[in-house]
Amino acid sequence: MAEMKLFLLLLVLIAPLAQATDINYCTKKLYEVKVSKVDINPYPIVRGEPATFAIAATTDTPISGGKIEIDVSVFGIQIHREFLDLCTETSCPVSSGDFVVSHSQALPAFTPPGTYTLRMRMHDESGHELTCISFKFSIGLGSSVADS
Repeated sequence: MAEMKLFLLLLVLIAPLAQATDINYCTKKLYEVKVSKVDINPYPIVRGEPATFAIAATTDTPISGGKIEIDVSVFGIQIHREFLDLCTETSCPVSSGDFVVSHSQALPAFTPPGTYTLRMRMHDESGHELTCISFKFSIGLGSSVADS
């Protein structure tokens, strides 16, 4: 009986580490870039430590360059916005087919633990929106400078 309780406790603690990130498109329009998955490593994110967001996508049309707009919110309030050059996050030009946009960043050690929403918009060089997705991610209780 004790072994079963231990197993259930471990299952409850480990399950969040294995959860897939659900992707939602911003609108119902058919985007030129289709996102198939988002991998976040480590997950949950540890504050003060580097985290990598890898977004797997597909395009039927080559992309010579563009911008990525990232908005992060908590409780519906935008707390962070940044603009990235597409060609620094993936190899350009992007050929037709599958590609991955990967961005690594260390969140400040004072970032509160909790669930956040990230919205990513990708635009080509002329400003045309290629895709827009959002997904939730968690920041864990991991160590921080304030904890030491």
